[in-house]
Amino acid sequence: MIAAVLHGPGDMRVETVDTPAIGPGDILVRVKAAAVCGTDLRIFKSGFNRPDARGPGPKRILGHEVAGEVEAVGDGVTGFRPGDRVTIAPNIGCGTCNECVQGYNHLCRDYRAIGIALDGGFAEYVLFPAKAVAQGNVCKIPENLSYEEAAINEPLSCCYNGMMACRVSPGDAVLIIGAGPIGALHIMLARLTGARKIMVSDIVDERLKAIEVFGPDAAINPTREALPETIMAETQGRGADVVIVACPSPDAQREALELAAVCGRINFFGGLPRDIENVPLNTNLIHYKQLTVTGTTGSSTHQFRNTLAILASGKVNIRPVITSRVALRDIAKAFSEARDMSSLKTVILP
Repeated sequence: MIAAVLHGPGDMRVETVDTPAIGPGDILVRVKAAAVCGTDLRIFKSGFNRPDARGPGPKRILGHEVAGEVEAVGDGVTGFRPGDRVTIAPNIGCGTCNECVQGYNHLCRDYRAIGIALDGGFAEYVLFPAKAVAQGNVCKIPENLSYEEAAINEPLSCCYNGMMACRVSPGDAVLIIGAGPIGALHIMLARLTGARKIMVSDIVDERLKAIEVFGPDAAINPTREALPETIMAETQGRGADVVIVACPSPDAQREALELAAVCGRINFFGGLPRDIENVPLNTNLIHYKQLTVTGTTGSSTHQFRNTLAILASGKVNIRPVITSRVALRDIAKAFSEARDMSSLKTVILP
C-alpha cells in the first residue's frame, strides 16, 4: 500500500509499505478520509514530545483523525463486518488502571494512540488493533454523515472535553483565543450550549475573516484593538465568563486571567512547545477573582461517541471547517497549508 511515512523530524516520505497484517480481534480499514491536526504538525517538526508516545520502531505513519470502510475483520470480531463505515476514538487505554475505569482512557499512563504510538491514517489502510475493538474505540459512522465529517469528529470531541471542563452554560459570554479550526469547533459547541455572546481573538486577519462563516458575535485582532478594553466593552465591564485558549501562546495564557470575569472559568486547550512551557501567572487574579483554571488534552471514548451523536443530530454542521482536500501523494501540500494557515482543515483522501 501507499503511505506517508515519518522517518524523523522534517522527513516524511510517500512510499510503498506492507499492508498491515490482521490478527485475531483486529479490524483492517480502507482509509477514506484522514485530517491533518496540529499534533501532526508538531510531531513532523519536532518529533515526539513524550518518550513513551512513539512506540516501537524508528518510523511512524501519522494520522489520528481517520474514517474509512472495514476491509477485513480478524477472528473473534463481532459487531463489525466488511463494508461497514467506521471511525475510531484514537486513544487506547490499558483498560484496568484507575483512569481507565473512571472513563478517562485518554489519560491512561500506558495509553497508545492511533497515528502516534501506532501507525495511523495517512495511508491506504490502517489497522484498528484488537484492544481498541474490545474496548469500544471503534464506532460505526451514522448513515447521514460523510467520511470527512466522521474524521473531524475527533477534534470536535477534544473541544467537547474542554467545554465540559469549564462548564459552559446558557447565558455565558465566551472568549475563544485562536481562530483556527479548533476555534471554529469551539464556536459551534459554545452556541449549542446557549452562550449569549461568543467572541474570538486572533492576530491573523485572514483567520478572522475565514471564521466569520461560523458567526461569532465579535472577531478581534489584538494587534489592532486593545483586547482587554474590547472584551470589557462587549461584556458590560464584567469580562468573559469562559476563556478558552485555543492556541500555543504563553502570552494568551497569561492574559486569559485578566480577561476572565469574577468566578470565570479558563481552559488551556492548546499545548505549548517544550522550550516555552513554563509560564508565569498572576495567581492573585485566580485568588481574588475566584477563577477556575483548567487544562484538557484529547478526549475519552465516551466523549468521542457523544460528539458523533451530536453530529448525527444535525445540530452542529462541521462541513465548513474543511476548506481543502488533497490526495495522499500530495500530503506535503496538506502539511504546508496547515502550517501556513492557508486552510482551516485539510483532509487527505487516499
